[in-house]
Amino acid sequence: MQKPNDYDNVQAYGDFIPLKLGGHICKIMQVKETTSKAGKEMLEISLDIAEGDQKDYFAQQYKSDTRENKKWGCVVYQLVKDNDGNTSKGFKTFITSAENSNSGFKVAWGNNFAACFKGKLIGGVFGREQYLNSYCEKKFATKCVQFRSIESIRNGVDIPEDKLLPESQDNGYGPGYTPSTIGDGFMNIPNGLEEELPFMS
Repeated sequence: MQKPNDYDNVQAYGDFIPLKLGGHICKIMQVKETTSKAGKEMLEISLDIAEGDQKDYFAQQYKSDTRENKKWGCVVYQLVKDNDGNTSKGFKTFITSAENSNSGFKVAWGNNFAACFKGKLIGGVFGREQYLNSYCEKKFATKCVQFRSIESIRNGVDIPEDKLLPESQDNGYGPGYTPSTIGDGFMNIPNGLEEELPFMS
């Protein structure tokens, strides 16, 4: 057998170490102002683990991924307004959690809003959500499901209960589709970035 042309560029399967469930001190890598498919104002928040034995967890995943279309592994999508057109509680929680986690930090409203979050710390609570893979098998994805202050995380938080698919429902979108809404306009999509990440360059 001849050696395949791309052999040296393919990463072998290794022991996957899942992210620990519960509270983590996170670093905000990037915030982007965007809109949902329904045209609603939304934030796209990229996170990494900032402290502990799993520090830089998502950066290491990203750097070791040899796929051409690799994406960042922890992106939270947060709607700005609720269904009634009022400020969503999830959006307010993100803002206050960031302000309370960084001494002297206040959000810069206006043109520098998104950029002001880069590099700031925030608490994230990670839990598991069930989804269907491309083989219609039920699997679990680990997601950031809540924002908290870093003080709250250090004081200890409970691991969220698993969010399960209904027994008679496939998640409404068909196999392989994992987006979900959690709480008040708070969404998280594994590997959610659609482009190369400027904060990794």
